Amino acid sequence: MPYELKHVFASLPQMERGVAKVIGGDPKGNNFLYTNGKCVVIRNIEDHSQFVNCVRFSPDGSRFVTAGADGQIFIYDGTNGERVCSLGGEKAHKGGIYAVSWSPDSSQLISASGDKTVKLWDVGAGTAVTTFNMGTDVSDQQLGCLWQNDHLLSISLSGYINYLDKNNPDRPIRTIKGHTKSIQCLTVHKNDGRSYIYSGSHDETGENDCFSGKGHSNQVSKMVTDEANELVTCSMDDTLRYTNVNKKEYSASDLVKMDFQPKSVSVAPGGLSLAVCIGQVVLLKDKKKVFTLDNLGYEAEVGVVHPGGTTAAVGGTDGKIRLYSIQGNTLKDEGQTIEVKGPITDMAYSNDGAYLAVIDEKKVATVFTVADGYSFYGHHAKPVTLAWSPDNEHFATGGMDMMVYVWTVSDSDQRLKIPDSHRLHHVSGLAWVDEHTLVTASHDASIKQWTIKY
Repeated sequence: MPYELKHVFASLPQMERGVAKVIGGDPKGNNFLYTNGKCVVIRNIEDHSQFVNCVRFSPDGSRFVTAGADGQIFIYDGTNGERVCSLGGEKAHKGGIYAVSWSPDSSQLISASGDKTVKLWDVGAGTAVTTFNMGTDVSDQQLGCLWQNDHLLSISLSGYINYLDKNNPDRPIRTIKGHTKSIQCLTVHKNDGRSYIYSGSHDETGENDCFSGKGHSNQVSKMVTDEANELVTCSMDDTLRYTNVNKKEYSASDLVKMDFQPKSVSVAPGGLSLAVCIGQVVLLKDKKKVFTLDNLGYEAEVGVVHPGGTTAAVGGTDGKIRLYSIQGNTLKDEGQTIEVKGPITDMAYSNDGAYLAVIDEKKVATVFTVADGYSFYGHHAKPVTLAWSPDNEHFATGGMDMMVYVWTVSDSDQRLKIPDSHRLHHVSGLAWVDEHTLVTASHDASIKQWTIKY
């Protein structure tokens, strides 16, 4: 052998073809790899002065690139590991470089840096062809990049995905924005023939974009849309907000300060809103509080208004639903209660008002009509959210067991199961785009859209 072995881990005849193993090293610090019957040299490359954050082979395999926290980019021969050049001379970026990605033809690459820029490099010349300036805020640091066919993409510290424009490096073609923290709730609203998904989290509320202006200062717990094309949200900052979905801008005048922290909000035609707060139920009309129920004698968890605006149902942790009639600007307790199996976690009226669906901590979903109740069993852990399909025949539930079920009202045995709908966390919100399209949100900060086939 044309080298001096420092140590041997295994004899060559004992190794199987297709298996790669380190078999030894020489005094220069090189290691040797045995793979597919051949022995190749593995070099120890120490050109970077700080952490190496990314290593990528070119698509044709002729070269590979390394990028580091020292702001340097080095190009190496793909066959023997010899250094070919460094891009940009002494420094490729003013800050640390987190990612690089090659062009399909292996002649160029892009790099993403903490200096808030992405650079397009001519590898042969070793110079930057274009510098994309992504902003001035800390959140504009660039942590990732991808060259996919004709598309150049980068990802910012803010979580935004940017489609870069070679012809206009100071403004992306498109920016995809989303949540960076767990999503607590969502709703679907149709406007001008299109369906829009709105989601709420610890980091504000958005519709593939953040609303402008000063929004909630804490977690958005629940959201619905009303007949006035307003997004009605309640938050742990003790407020309700009414935001015009066409303007996409928070308004200070459309904020209602609550006495206690609201847990849920529901709306009905005629400007009605119902807020269930800690120890209090509040009826609102035209964005103003008109009636308050105090000293409830039970812990209210969620409330919904019948689509007809005549009845408010309030579910408690004692497993009971209280029905209040809405008479003018007041709530009147008619002494009517409905009992379910356990503490209530969510409930909703069907769109036509014919049914009231309820889920509880005992893992049961129950649907009530005026006279009867039907129970649905399937969840292995507490269900936390539900939503009615526009067809009023099906409803979906999501639970702590990571499962989503779609139930059929007329047949409790007919159900569709979506296991592991969000693998990292349970579903926190459900909404329907149409009778065959279900949207789910989760504390994993993602939103998914499902096609439902019955």
